[in-house]
Amino acid sequence: MTSLPPQPLSPLDGRYRSAVGELGEHLSEAGLNRARVHVEIEWLIAQTDRGFFGSSPLGDHQKAALRQVVADFGQPDIDELASLEATTRHDVKAVEYYVRRRLSDLGLDAIAELTHFACTSEDINNLSYAITVRDAVQQVWLPKYRAVIATLQALAVEHRDASMLSRTHGQPATPSTMGKELAVFVHRLSRIAAQVEATEYLGKFSGATGTFSAHVVAAPDVSWPTVSQEFVESLGLGWNPLTTQIESHDWQAELYGRVSHANRVLHNLATDIWTYISLGYFRQIPAAGATGSSTMPHKVNPIRFENAEANLELSSAVLDSLAATLVTSRLQRDLTDSSAQRNIGVGFGHSMLALDNIQRGLGEIDLDRALLLADLDGNWEVLGEAIQTVIRAEVVAGRSTISDPYALLKELTRGKRVGASDLATFVESLEIGDEAKQRLLALTPASYVGIADDLVDRLP
Repeated sequence: MTSLPPQPLSPLDGRYRSAVGELGEHLSEAGLNRARVHVEIEWLIAQTDRGFFGSSPLGDHQKAALRQVVADFGQPDIDELASLEATTRHDVKAVEYYVRRRLSDLGLDAIAELTHFACTSEDINNLSYAITVRDAVQQVWLPKYRAVIATLQALAVEHRDASMLSRTHGQPATPSTMGKELAVFVHRLSRIAAQVEATEYLGKFSGATGTFSAHVVAAPDVSWPTVSQEFVESLGLGWNPLTTQIESHDWQAELYGRVSHANRVLHNLATDIWTYISLGYFRQIPAAGATGSSTMPHKVNPIRFENAEANLELSSAVLDSLAATLVTSRLQRDLTDSSAQRNIGVGFGHSMLALDNIQRGLGEIDLDRALLLADLDGNWEVLGEAIQTVIRAEVVAGRSTISDPYALLKELTRGKRVGASDLATFVESLEIGDEAKQRLLALTPASYVGIADDLVDRLP
């Protein structure tokens, strides 16, 4: 058998690349290396701005030329770094050599020794990961997540008055509206979005064990914590003042926990929509030319929501693992986080793919209001709750002497099909005030939805 040419091992880089490719701009090896170059160059500029060790501040054109190295970072640079790492066997050292070459190209050899000055690799790595994760979340994942929320909110408003039978425990229950049920998910997902948006992206810049030891020996009179804080914050990150060799990754655990929580709420949404499709509440709109089943030509399968379920589970598995393991590092440093963090993109990639499927799926369904009404009309027994509650109120008001209204309605309705005429006859026979009786006689399953319609207005 002929061997295949090199192929992507992950479906995220193969079959599903079009849906998740934007994440690669940030959460890939190339994206990480570009961020490393960015951090190294900004540290050079920060040192020369302060005149460290007799250096002079760079001119505006020199700073611009250095920053252009980051802006122009592309395939030739990726290849050059790969070649350097093949020799160094160390990714951050390869970046250091790459930056030194750029300094030489720009005639800045005099400050070459300020490259990676007093840095441990983790000083560069933790800031680079914080930058890439922040940008991936804020520029790619959150907009997609927000788009799903917006689509859901539009559907909630559209279907706010679409009465439907609820199914607590899978059984007929007090009616609601489809809009209100979708609004519940909008509210849940929006809360998590606010939490994700409030994430602190922290960084440390304090040397081999977080003590500024080499810094102090080289320049005892410099306030290195101040320099560190100013530099980290100049990158748009929060400063972590107390660490070991590594930034403690607590912010990552918090973020991945929140995204995993979002995944699980989305999973709940996907299973509910799937069930509504199964009940016939939603009709699926067939895509031209698409095949539902290879043998049953009539089928339109809810594959968008099934695909989303699987990818949400995979995403949470990866992100939960990262959240659980990244917060532990033996003593002052071990390298378990190095391999683990290379899978951040995998966790977000499966979530992005699920979001894409959910949004597309929500655009391929149509609510069957006639079926919802027919379903309600076949379950008048759900009004038992309303009737026994009104009787209780009448007893308290002194307009009825009925004892144990709950038991009375339980005897009438539990496990039984009760029609409109049966309930009307029952209500007519009740010893309650005339106003309450007329209110109950006017009630239908479709109108027994409380303020479900109005609750949609409580969305942010």
